[in-house]
Amino acid sequence: MSIDTVRLEGIADRKATFVLVHGAWSGGVIWQHVAPALRKAGHEVYASSLTGLGERSHLLRRDIDLDCHIKDVLGLIEYEDLSDIVLVGHSYGGMVVTGVADLVPDRIASLVYLDAFVPENGQALFDTIPPGMPRAAPVPGSEWLTAPLPQEAFGRASAEVLDFRKRKTSPHPTACFTQRLMLTGGIDRIQRKSYIYCNDPQPTTFTPFYERLKGKPGWNVYTLPCTHMAQLDLPHDVVALLLQAIPARSTSRSNPNA
Repeated sequence: MSIDTVRLEGIADRKATFVLVHGAWSGGVIWQHVAPALRKAGHEVYASSLTGLGERSHLLRRDIDLDCHIKDVLGLIEYEDLSDIVLVGHSYGGMVVTGVADLVPDRIASLVYLDAFVPENGQALFDTIPPGMPRAAPVPGSEWLTAPLPQEAFGRASAEVLDFRKRKTSPHPTACFTQRLMLTGGIDRIQRKSYIYCNDPQPTTFTPFYERLKGKPGWNVYTLPCTHMAQLDLPHDVVALLLQAIPARSTSRSNPNA
């Protein structure tokens, strides 16, 4: 399904709580165009950075792993008393939101993967990368860190997007990519799930997830004609699809200053 087929009638009256989880090497700043647009529409939005990344890069340490980042989001949900959440994961964030949703499915109204990893039980992120696709390399002399992918891995990204990556990315703890995610089946209780696939270039690391999910019952699958950095390439289209993910009867409180 393309963005042109999305119907947004009636969504303006449905308020939701969005929790946006960024991908590897970056931080919450990746949502700099998306989060304000959602707030302007009257929704509650949280887009903080995971430990050791973005504005929290000063907390970078060797023992940060996937569990740590899952706990980051669980802590946010618990301390902000969030429920009826539209939980969104981009790229590596798909690993994180899968772990979160599996543990607190009753808090999640809708689960959205934006060109993201969708692991199965027992898989680590590195287990899911198809042969021939770019693989990140360790930082020389600091193998516990993984360096950002080279710019050419991001297709025909604009100069603005490439400049953003150069200025706003930093090494990522390797354990986040090697730790296996053990699932309990809780995620299966979430009825509304969506996958947004960015198809420039073709194929991509995320093509297998798109192919697996596009015909799967219970999933809404969309495509965007952009690079992996969809929040920067096509922010308005991303916002439209995230609004589409709001359940028909969302009852979340609204706080535009969140």
